Amino acid sequence: MRSTVRLRILITCGVLVAAGVGGWQLLPSDEVRADPIPVGTTDEITSLDPSGAYDAGSWAIYSNVFQSLMTFKPGFTTPVPDAAEDCKFVNSGLTSYQCTLRDDLTFSSGRKVTAEDVKYSFDRMLKIKSDVGPAPLFPTLKGVSANGLTVTFSLSGRDATFPLKLATGAGSIVDRERYPADSLREDNTVDGTGPYLLKEYKPGESALLEPNPKYRGALPATGRPVLVKYFKQSEDLANAWKSGAVQATHRQLPPAFVQDLDTNGGTRLTEAESAEIRNIVFNTRSDSPMGKKAVRQAVAAVLDRPAITTGAYKGTVEPLYSLIPQGFLGHSTAFYDRYPAPDEKKAEKLLEDAGVETPVEFTFGYRQDATYEAETAEIKKQLEETGLFKVKVVEADWQSFQKGYTSGAYDAYTVGWLPDFPDSDSFTAPLIGTGNTLDNGYSSRTVDRLIADTQQHSDRSRTTRDFKAIQEEIVKDVPLLPLWQKNDYVLATEAVGGSQNLSDGTGIWRLWELFWI
Repeated sequence: MRSTVRLRILITCGVLVAAGVGGWQLLPSDEVRADPIPVGTTDEITSLDPSGAYDAGSWAIYSNVFQSLMTFKPGFTTPVPDAAEDCKFVNSGLTSYQCTLRDDLTFSSGRKVTAEDVKYSFDRMLKIKSDVGPAPLFPTLKGVSANGLTVTFSLSGRDATFPLKLATGAGSIVDRERYPADSLREDNTVDGTGPYLLKEYKPGESALLEPNPKYRGALPATGRPVLVKYFKQSEDLANAWKSGAVQATHRQLPPAFVQDLDTNGGTRLTEAESAEIRNIVFNTRSDSPMGKKAVRQAVAAVLDRPAITTGAYKGTVEPLYSLIPQGFLGHSTAFYDRYPAPDEKKAEKLLEDAGVETPVEFTFGYRQDATYEAETAEIKKQLEETGLFKVKVVEADWQSFQKGYTSGAYDAYTVGWLPDFPDSDSFTAPLIGTGNTLDNGYSSRTVDRLIADTQQHSDRSRTTRDFKAIQEEIVKDVPLLPLWQKNDYVLATEAVGGSQNLSDGTGIWRLWELFWI
């Protein structure tokens, strides 16, 4: 994993530059505005219950209204205690991890947090095992015990990445008196201990967050009130920005909008190195045309990534030829090495040798959005121009799309991925391990063994060889096909400070960093 995330500030307005210092600082005004800061995003909340969602939009809110035992400081990749006083492995085998809970935590209901609540949170998450939940993130978690303020996690094998997983949205601590043990909570309220309280939630529209006066944890202070506004498509978000309905935006603006953005009128655009990637995921089950490895390999042989990144994305993303993106240990160019350029004859031979009749007809799903529509149209065009494939495109809103791919409704689909934590393991175990969150039916004993091998080492530099070996297996099996990697864009008006700290690639949405200038 890369070291401290480096932010490249492209345009700054209303900025004070200190003489002789290689940096800048935004200074809040003396008059503090009390109205909420409106922030726009196209990410959606699948569920307010942490046991029921494993997506960027839901986890963005979790990092503000819930606490985990651990968290990440801005720009750092080693977790630090948050709801815990301290955490550590208690045996040399890395199979028992123990945390001592803070004794001053209080739920929004007013009840004091106990170690039993932590145990309960993990037990119910593993028991519910929602189709779109975070349970796949903890394949080594065997059991949780609570004693006083001490929580002990027993693991089935060595897992040096376990502390990082605790710092994610999957580690959110819930009130055991407010969340049912064997089903998801269905109302639109939250009982957590995070820096914000969810004061009002309108599904698909907005979430009003106000600072939590009872918050205790790693943050020195909570932030200003924030109103998160949700938009169905990137074009809707762009229009909201133009109209002044939002003062800051994060994920996802249309590529053409970013490319043509006029930053001379009081706009700040922050570009942060990110690990957001996008893959074509294949349904590897035997009842799908993509269940045959040769068909998946043939798609890989003809895919033209640069045509996608320069067309649909206007050069705002970079072609990706690796399961693990640039900046992470084990990154390679495995797919480029095997498929350096679109090769129709190679694809034709792969299918012929496997006895596959052409054209191969299959369904291709994508989330409803103008940019994804353009991306899908380009992929369909590339594949059908070879005469080897016939693609039926299926468009769906986000929640319908999730239900579709988890039920195996698509033979192939595109989905973006943000790392759960800053380690290469976040691109392997959840995506290509047995029982992975993509629900594509892929399983490989060799890959599972290599994943387990990478989890053995606290010194993560020792995992590079195994991560590269994993990618060599993936380029042969092609359960998914990497498309692109992009940087992270945050847009803010000159009235809002702190936007450069909103996102740093660790998966935490730091709304508390925002303030009125």
